[in-house]
Amino acid sequence: MKQEILGVSVSDLTYESLINNIDKDINENKKSFIVAVNPEKIMKAQNSPELKTLLNSATYQIPDGIGVIIASKLKKGTITNRITGIDLMMRICLYASNNKKRIFLYGAKPGVAEEAKERLEETFPGVQIVGTQHGYEADEDKVIEQINNVNPDILFVAMGSPNQENWIIRNMGRLQVNIFQGVGGSFDVICGNTKRAPKSFRNLGLEWLYRLITEPQRFKRQLALPKFLYKILKTS
Repeated sequence: MKQEILGVSVSDLTYESLINNIDKDINENKKSFIVAVNPEKIMKAQNSPELKTLLNSATYQIPDGIGVIIASKLKKGTITNRITGIDLMMRICLYASNNKKRIFLYGAKPGVAEEAKERLEETFPGVQIVGTQHGYEADEDKVIEQINNVNPDILFVAMGSPNQENWIIRNMGRLQVNIFQGVGGSFDVICGNTKRAPKSFRNLGLEWLYRLITEPQRFKRQLALPKFLYKILKTS
């Protein structure tokens, strides 16, 4: 099921049900697109019909932000589980390792996807990461050909939002891939180039606060959360 929050659809699935759906989509040879939704994206979508259309076109819109969970509660909705992009990516990698599904890593700076591949292979013995490509290759046709040549089931695209989602939408029809997920800076996190918030912050849904403490320049971006909750309260 999905709940609409300020005009943006958000899936109420758990990690387990998402993995079950992904397995079904691969086995039935369906194409599915996963996008992370947080208050910042929802607020941007209020003034961007193109972004709203992009978000709503996804197969699965995961609630990657504690503000989305709070909004659902205020609206007496069904979204109770936060699903972060990187945690879902790691669970998909575990699923792929256990079920012999093939993965391709595309995006980030030169060298990062290759290092992420090595780290993932250490974490998930037997995982089949069949190719990598950094995000600075200008020839899109070359990237498409490279991905199709190794026939992956799953493609992770790390180009930042909304660039990665626009790239996926633009090229899904040309790619012989079933599962597409935009994963932002996840490759850098996997490599250790970017630190995640401590688990205590993550468990409380306070990653935004940790980022604000460690990256004060994000202050203007973080203002989206109180504006979002205010708008939710006004429309409740």
